[in-house]
Amino acid sequence: MGDAFKVFLGALPEVCPGDARRMVLTADADGRCEVFTWDAATRNARQVTDRPEGTVHHAVDADAYVWWFDEDAEGRGHWWFQPFDGGCRLPGLPGAPTGSPRGLAVTADGTVVAAIAPGHGGTNLLWGGRGRAPREVFRTAGQARLGGITPEGDLVALSTVSDGEATVIVVTPSGRVVAALPHHDGPDLPDLPDLPDGPDRPDGPQGRFWCRGFSPRPGRSELLLVHELEDGYQLATWTAQRGLVTHPWCRFDTEITACWYPDSDEVLVRQERHGRSLLHRVSLRDRTRRVVATPTGSLLDAAPRPGGGLHYLWTDTAHPPVLRATDEVALPTPGPLPRVPGHHTELWTPTPHGSVHTLLSLPGSVDGRLRGASSRSSAGIRGGTRTGAGAGFGAVPPPTVFLVHGGPADHDRDAYDATVHSLVASGYAVARVNYRGSTGYGPRWRRAFGTHVGHAQVDDLAAVRADLVRRGLADDGSTALWGVSWGAYLVLLALGTRPRTWQAGIAVKPVADWVAAHRTTTPALRALDVRWFGGTPEEVPERYAHSSPLTFADQVQAPLLLVGAEKDVKCPPEQIRRYAAALTTAGVAHEQMWLDTGHDGYDGAAHVAVLRRSLNFLHQCLPAPVAGAPSRPPA
Repeated sequence: MGDAFKVFLGALPEVCPGDARRMVLTADADGRCEVFTWDAATRNARQVTDRPEGTVHHAVDADAYVWWFDEDAEGRGHWWFQPFDGGCRLPGLPGAPTGSPRGLAVTADGTVVAAIAPGHGGTNLLWGGRGRAPREVFRTAGQARLGGITPEGDLVALSTVSDGEATVIVVTPSGRVVAALPHHDGPDLPDLPDLPDGPDRPDGPQGRFWCRGFSPRPGRSELLLVHELEDGYQLATWTAQRGLVTHPWCRFDTEITACWYPDSDEVLVRQERHGRSLLHRVSLRDRTRRVVATPTGSLLDAAPRPGGGLHYLWTDTAHPPVLRATDEVALPTPGPLPRVPGHHTELWTPTPHGSVHTLLSLPGSVDGRLRGASSRSSAGIRGGTRTGAGAGFGAVPPPTVFLVHGGPADHDRDAYDATVHSLVASGYAVARVNYRGSTGYGPRWRRAFGTHVGHAQVDDLAAVRADLVRRGLADDGSTALWGVSWGAYLVLLALGTRPRTWQAGIAVKPVADWVAAHRTTTPALRALDVRWFGGTPEEVPERYAHSSPLTFADQVQAPLLLVGAEKDVKCPPEQIRRYAAALTTAGVAHEQMWLDTGHDGYDGAAHVAVLRRSLNFLHQCLPAPVAGAPSRPPA
């Protein structure tokens, strides 16, 4: 693989529980995401899968068998496995129903547990052995995901969602439910008393729980959970003997995930805070917590290893992801990586609903001339005064592209983004806004979604744009929106509800017509729609209409590029075509691009094609980038 090796997804290699030198990962293979093995002892890599659509779901068990999910464009398929060093590929669970993967676990004795969503809206929990027909032991009416299995294989945890309500349930091999942790969401959620010096204690079912897996130590049968409160998060554990126990002394103000250390009772916590990551090492027994030193930026993944070692995947806006290790295990590494040109900073925009955080990247031709701002601080940019005409750009700032993140329960990070790289290298400024509903700013911000779906987020995007213009960091006549999935939905809604604000828009695989999308999307997304809107389109039609881009299609003024995917089951193509037809009827200038893929493609060629088309579109719609910047991205 050599210098051609690239990190394709933001995840660490899976490590074989029986031999930490053997790993399985996804990487680039001629423009596709495929599964590879990595032998740290010999430093050799081997490509396992080679599928036209690419492969992403994978695992490795204690006997060093490599597992992967062979799926079609709609994400449905089956599990297969193969010895680590190669050999025959065999069906992992022959006779299992075709469906979407919702998790796989293999114990040391070869017991295999998998969660599969067959497509009817529920999830089946299958129990079997490697290469043997499984039996269905449990079925949920709603969506579910496998949360972990004990080393002995006697308990399995599932994270479930049914009718909008989230629970963590624990079941036995016979399908008997031994524990259920319900969730009660909403602003009226009563908080637990703050007892930083009090004992850990059993707790009632208040707040949302996320399942983080059973302890890997035999005989423990202790389940790790993250517990959401009104204004923060804390760790919790469950055992059959003690039930649910919360740890109120160990609270965090923003979103966290956690995992067990493999050979102790300690826990590694990764916290997402204001677009960057922090690591904490927590001892539940000693009630201690300390920050683990890592470079400033984002940790896309982190995992403790036997003996106290730590592996993590680090990046920031200027640097592509790199694997790092604190032990002596050799990790697969790429060749020399490019540095993103330009100047990368941040700002906070005050609004009546709270300050909105934006990651701002400026083209290389203005590098070093942004007065008062540093690349790692918002000093001089946090205040409300303009720093001078053009803020060092001359008469006119560069054209600015707002990259709108999807989710909405996600956030833009101080992390490498190939689209940011291409835009900045082409002379554009890039603003990434963590609007209301974004993660990384605590549960109150994530729940501040607004009563009208989408409109609060559009308000935040407009507020940041006005702030950038006022500060002289953006030109009032040269701003564009670019989003994918939920971000693309916000692009369409913003162009229709604020038609004179934006000069161009790019919407990749959007929700364009809420009613049509609701009727043809996946059962899980239909359930989410009902929760957001408070009912179905038949029950609350005015709410769907008020938030649907189709309602405002005839008000769009800016030129628009629509990108759809023919096999997209999340944002189906027909509802995009209905929106495009409405644009045509209204005489709105727009272009269409269609991909022969699903919503989540693992073939890089489609991403590159969209990137090139989008850059050409911006070049036609916006004023030329600042003088001295290249007009095209690097090869």
